[in-house]
Amino acid sequence: MASPMRSLLTDPARYLQSFRLFLTNSTEHQCMREFVERELPAVIASVGNGKSTINILSVGGGAGEIDLLILSKVQARYPGVTINNDVIEPSADQILKYKEHVAETSNLENVKFTWHEETAYEYESRMNAEKKSKKWDFIHMIQMLYYVKDVPATIRYFHSLLEAQGKLLIILVSGTSGWGTLWKKYGASLPLDDLCSYVSSADITRILDSAGLKYQLHELPSYMDITSCFIEGNKDGELLLDFLTETYEFSKTAPPELKRQVMEELRKPECSEKRDGKVLFNNNLGVIVIEP
Repeated sequence: MASPMRSLLTDPARYLQSFRLFLTNSTEHQCMREFVERELPAVIASVGNGKSTINILSVGGGAGEIDLLILSKVQARYPGVTINNDVIEPSADQILKYKEHVAETSNLENVKFTWHEETAYEYESRMNAEKKSKKWDFIHMIQMLYYVKDVPATIRYFHSLLEAQGKLLIILVSGTSGWGTLWKKYGASLPLDDLCSYVSSADITRILDSAGLKYQLHELPSYMDITSCFIEGNKDGELLLDFLTETYEFSKTAPPELKRQVMEELRKPECSEKRDGKVLFNNNLGVIVIEP
């Protein structure tokens, strides 16, 4: 009998709901903010040297929380310089949130925003069809490479759009995170179809090594509180389980044996640690900065 399990991405509303709960329950944005505060200034130190306009491309910009932080650092490094900030984001709902965040943020007078409601692949196809190859001073792809069909080709394409002193920043879950462990073990049993693939920073560095590209790798410690996943019938727990497995209604549709194994796996030290009665899933991130 065919499994009734289906990818969480087949229900965009539930996906967004689970994603927002993940952000609430994890230190994901907190650790990215720390990275942007401490490390980003050095990364972008020369991307706009001698330029009157800086072009930034955000691939999968989401609701823009991290994008706006990045922009504030570029503005601090290059005061008064005009910044074109283009955003590729397939979710209309996320673009709406992004625009709200822009409206609530001051000091953006010198930033021009352009939103492209499309996937990275659609953007690439459209640019190729229009015979355009606009160059960028800074491109970032934060937590989005899971959703492309061909990861090496996507990296190659966007890397090819870098200016001579540009930088490409990729953030993904770390190969040492609980995600890495969970996905390696159970990825094949979950309904991934072609909407989502399990990649970690370890996979990306392998791709970059084989392409002979120069990069720096930073590890960001992060965790997610998944205690509610172990409370039978808890709505938040069920949403987080959906997010962890990228499966719609995992608790209700997964075969009992698979569910038992996944729940057991989530408690193991390879995935989580117990602290103050809570189960904290290892959500460590890998940040990769690629040279032109």
